[in-house]
Amino acid sequence: MTAIGVIGLGNMGRGMALRLIGTGHRVAGFDAAAETRARLAAESVDVAESIAGLCASTDVLILSLPNAEIVEAVMAGPDGVLAHARPGTLIVDTTTSYPETTRRMAALAKEKSLAFLDAPVSGGPKGAHAGTMTMVIGGETADLARAEPVLAALSAKRVHVGPVGAGHVAKLVNNLLCASHLLTAAEALAIIRGAGLDPAAVLAGVNAGSGRSAVSEVNLPNWVLNGAFNSGFSIGLMRKDVGLAARLVEELGLDLPMATQAVALWEEAYAQLGAGTDFNAITAHPDFSSSPFFQEKSR
Repeated sequence: MTAIGVIGLGNMGRGMALRLIGTGHRVAGFDAAAETRARLAAESVDVAESIAGLCASTDVLILSLPNAEIVEAVMAGPDGVLAHARPGTLIVDTTTSYPETTRRMAALAKEKSLAFLDAPVSGGPKGAHAGTMTMVIGGETADLARAEPVLAALSAKRVHVGPVGAGHVAKLVNNLLCASHLLTAAEALAIIRGAGLDPAAVLAGVNAGSGRSAVSEVNLPNWVLNGAFNSGFSIGLMRKDVGLAARLVEELGLDLPMATQAVALWEEAYAQLGAGTDFNAITAHPDFSSSPFFQEKSR
């Protein structure tokens, strides 16, 4: 049986570890926070006390970490994965990371006879627990085939989008689109309510036409119109992701005014609503800033 290790046991890593255990896989985990390790140990996860201890008996290593900088530290630090993983270990990075960091870590991994896939995920903690996430994957076809039994337990849909790093490009594009769709959805709701109509009824019409999106079909009914705002994904996380997309746009030398405006508005949301606020709340707080965008909506 393949031995799977999970580094990063927060909301997503915890969900993936428990999902893999529930589907009969042998799983161990590690997290830098002692309290997180203790909590997962209480949930019957075999928890290692160090990366070295985890790597000693791992065939497939899943990374679920907050950002690219932490991925680099976990991979290339003095007590990191590159120093301790056994030759032949397959590393699957599910973090929403930066493509250049991914390519650099993959090159270092190859020097150590390790394989590397970038497989960022969509679907949130609920999807991680249920195994219904979507993965966009970058890497070699042979490595993907080797990872398939593990990835199939974690996700309902897997799309191989290109070489190492391509998965993280696709994820940044996806999240920039989602962030932008939430902003246009906020304006759409302002129009609907301004016209004195029922948002749910009008959105049923929109979702039957070409203006629909995952935001109009999923986010608005599940977390906005009902006032729940409990998707499990925060403004702070979306601000991080659109910031990474902006960095990629700049490095590519592109002039994308709509993306630039979206990034600025998410920065304002972060400053005014707070990092921990559910990201869908950007649709429900039209007057949180002095931006002309929000001034228009608040009149």
